[in-house]
Amino acid sequence: MKVATWNVNGMRARQAQFLEWIQAEQPDVVCLQELKATPSQLSQELCELEGYRCYWHGGPGGYSGVGLHVRCDTVDAEPVYTHPGFDRDTRVVEARLDGLYIASIYVPNGGHKDYEDKLKFLVEMREYAAERLTQTDQLIICGDLNVARADIDLHPKERNPKAAGQRADERELFEAVLNEGLVDLTRRLHPDDDTIFSWWAPWRDHRKKNIGWRIDYQLVSPALAERASACWVEPEVGTSDHAPVVAEYAQ
Repeated sequence: MKVATWNVNGMRARQAQFLEWIQAEQPDVVCLQELKATPSQLSQELCELEGYRCYWHGGPGGYSGVGLHVRCDTVDAEPVYTHPGFDRDTRVVEARLDGLYIASIYVPNGGHKDYEDKLKFLVEMREYAAERLTQTDQLIICGDLNVARADIDLHPKERNPKAAGQRADERELFEAVLNEGLVDLTRRLHPDDDTIFSWWAPWRDHRKKNIGWRIDYQLVSPALAERASACWVEPEVGTSDHAPVVAEYAQ
């Protein structure tokens, strides 16, 4: 099973790139963040994506928004889509595929006046993970989680302990999510690689020079981590400031 997550930073601006990517990649599950569009603003080609059961969750403000799409030949029945209680500003959608739970989550950036809300969101995400892990041993949290766990997840030129995304209090809350019983799959498979990033500031050739942050994740239950054979970032894909993070799991 191939699972992908991508903050597209505006689906209408990235539609052609997304369609080209999904046709080439053919993930079984694709989680999207920062759609910046309501479902009614998306084209029919997107909303009726061939070969997928699609769920678009975008709000009226033209910001945020998440999607979660499942290949029709991956599961027999229609996924059960829900929104956990900490879904604010269309930031969370969860799909249940038999015993497997997958969530597409877009954590607030926290760089401006919403920092306290970001901390609250991380607390609620921990509570969500704890509850789900009492119900299943198959959980995947995908998305732009907007926290670089440690300095290894930042290019040395980007390290600033006062910057949102790398402050001590939000890192502590992020670790609390993991401590409920989740595995950071990229770091599990690449424990010492300090060159893996998923976001680059859109200036001064940061992406070309790989001066970035790792803030997009697949956090998975231990049973799924044991079944994971690979997890990688695709920095060459698209013009979003984020790159897709893709993982493969044995069925």
